[in-house]
Amino acid sequence: MAKKETFGGSAKTGASLLSGIERKLVQKYVSYIPPWLETYHLTLLTILWSLLIIAFSYLARSDIKWLWLVSLCIILQYISDLFDGAVGRYRDTGLVKWGYYMDHFLDYVFLCSVLIGYSLILPGNFYLLFFILAIFGAFMVNSYLSFAATNEFKIAYLKIGPTEVRIIFIIINTSLIMFGRIYMAKALPYILILSLLGLCVVVYRTQSYIWGIDMANKKK
Repeated sequence: MAKKETFGGSAKTGASLLSGIERKLVQKYVSYIPPWLETYHLTLLTILWSLLIIAFSYLARSDIKWLWLVSLCIILQYISDLFDGAVGRYRDTGLVKWGYYMDHFLDYVFLCSVLIGYSLILPGNFYLLFFILAIFGAFMVNSYLSFAATNEFKIAYLKIGPTEVRIIFIIINTSLIMFGRIYMAKALPYILILSLLGLCVVVYRTQSYIWGIDMANKKK
């Protein structure tokens, strides 16, 4: 009988700057999640946080201090996203592939909500935000295509993962509140260029790794 291949999407690879701390937090507190709060509840909460981010960003057009609540929603999304898979594994819910699919689809929804929010606050820079969304989306596409080729799901590259990206968003929100829209608008081209350079490095490393797998299989 052929050995059943383990689904690689159930385990993430690649270490980010904060991944070690996150693992300790999950191990310590996952048992404290209330029994009525299921893994799929935590996953689907991203829909709520995303809608609130867009709503608060819309209100921030007239009063930039609403961005504090946007940052709060980013933190809440981080907490629910951090524990959804951990709760599933701890309680053995069996929602492994569903969790992989919905979790990462909603990660993209969350990303879109944040950038839609910035487009509402910085309407004159919509085209730059569109390209930033395209590049951030390309990082996610790279992860999914690499997973299909290697059965290893990697979400952190160059020590930067989803947690670090959320921190960057919170820093951006704080900068907008403290210094205003003008400085952030000027920073967008640099964010775009750095993101593009990072994507090029990641894609080069990923294709080199997959090339090596193909060559090793050929020799066999």
